[in-house]
Amino acid sequence: MRKADFDTYIARFNEEDPGAFETYMAPDVRMLNGTLELNGVAEVQAHYARIWGAMREELYVERFVSDESTVAIQMHTHFVVRADDSDSPFGQIWEGETFDFHGLIMYRLGADGRFADIKVAYLSFIYTDRDGTAKDLGIPH
Repeated sequence: MRKADFDTYIARFNEEDPGAFETYMAPDVRMLNGTLELNGVAEVQAHYARIWGAMREELYVERFVSDESTVAIQMHTHFVVRADDSDSPFGQIWEGETFDFHGLIMYRLGADGRFADIKVAYLSFIYTDRDGTAKDLGIPH
């Protein structure tokens, strides 16, 4: 996959465009994110709808590597809680809190060039409360 194509996917992701998953992921994509396993585009869309319902999520690609069958990135994702939520994917959250995730993602491309398998690896996951106190949470899923 060319970097320009991947950059378009990330831009659509950052715009909270659920159609990006249909465009860039195989219908039967498998995503392993920590201990969370999602199977199929519909499960991926449902998961992100929950996140985007309460948080603004922005993913920054720090390093990109690709060949004909694999894309790998080093990344930083910044979450800003925009509404209180007692049952978010991160547990109870309050408006104004933030989360910062640093990690690696490996995408295996199918024959059609779309993501067939996605594995997310954590380096750090930091919670910052509304007073500015930061705490490393470990693996969130």
